[in-house]
Amino acid sequence: MTALRLERLTLSRFRNYEALDWLPGARLVVIAGANGSGKTNLLEAVSLLATGRGLRGAATAMLARHGRGPWAVAARLAVDGANFEVATGADPEPPHERRVFRLDGVAPRNQAEIAGRVAAVWITPQMERLFGEAASGRRRFLDRLAAAVEPAHARALAAWETAAASRRRVLAEAGDLAWLAGFEEAMARHAVAVTAGRMALVRDLGAALAGGAAAPFPAVHLVLECAIATRLRSEPALSVEEWLRGALADGRKLDHATGSAAVGAHRADFRIEDAASGLDAAMASTGEQKAMLMGIVLGHAAVVTRARGFSPLLLLDEPLVHLDDGRRAALFATLGRLDAQVLMTGTQANEFRPLAGLAALFSCQAGGLAEQALPTSGQPA
Repeated sequence: MTALRLERLTLSRFRNYEALDWLPGARLVVIAGANGSGKTNLLEAVSLLATGRGLRGAATAMLARHGRGPWAVAARLAVDGANFEVATGADPEPPHERRVFRLDGVAPRNQAEIAGRVAAVWITPQMERLFGEAASGRRRFLDRLAAAVEPAHARALAAWETAAASRRRVLAEAGDLAWLAGFEEAMARHAVAVTAGRMALVRDLGAALAGGAAAPFPAVHLVLECAIATRLRSEPALSVEEWLRGALADGRKLDHATGSAAVGAHRADFRIEDAASGLDAAMASTGEQKAMLMGIVLGHAAVVTRARGFSPLLLLDEPLVHLDDGRRAALFATLGRLDAQVLMTGTQANEFRPLAGLAALFSCQAGGLAEQALPTSGQPA
């Protein structure tokens, strides 16, 4: 399978990097350094080459060095030996809050052009909160996975949020009923599209995990809990849209009082269960939860690969934390077999010794990178 490769990365005033020109080189790359040295910032920069808000979900203006002014991330990438260039950054015109893209030096007609060329999947320590946080956090996680597979999902979600916000404003101002009906029609249409995208992701990810994409990590079941999804499983989309329009119209008085629609794409939730035991992930140990997340990421990478026709960049921020020795060995063996280019971080280079001869090591210090030899099992740390 063809894999996306990052050949060169250039940063300008991004996070703690004033300037950086980096040639990752290897398929497996380890970035080691102390906390605060800029390891995660580097992965975040790579994640921003794809559409979306990157692995931290930060606002455009917050990505600049010292939190002010324009910033830029540029890269030379390759698929099947063919090079292309992608750049993104804050609009150079103040207030630098709008993010712009360039594809081979030219502004793309739309972000779909970027989404069709660049894909990245990742795991971060913050994702471990998924099992205990509110439903809104789980929805964001699910929607990010869905959008990485099908970029139109993000557009449908944004359109739904815009229509919902407009309806709230008209309700608050006791506005024209015709406006309300128009916004409710848009909400119903986009909510069904968003829910269909979530259902497709759950279905495809489940199939990938059942087919062994997570091995040797635990396969999981994602259980989508959503009134719209329940209806879509047995009714045509147009019928579900009609039901949703009626429910929104009937709920105007209550929604005005609460400030939020009682039905819609924002009412969905999902659970993660261990496929073998049926154990809810929220009840599992920290180590088991990390292993489940690793399985989801590997399964998601397989789904993205099938959908896009190339393996995405795999970004693993502190992947060894909470994994025991056996799971670490399994991860290293899995990474050695993958087609995807993998960039991973850690505070101790010696923890990645099993990858000696396979991975390149870069020491990260104070916004700079220096290539070093990865310690072998027979060398001191």
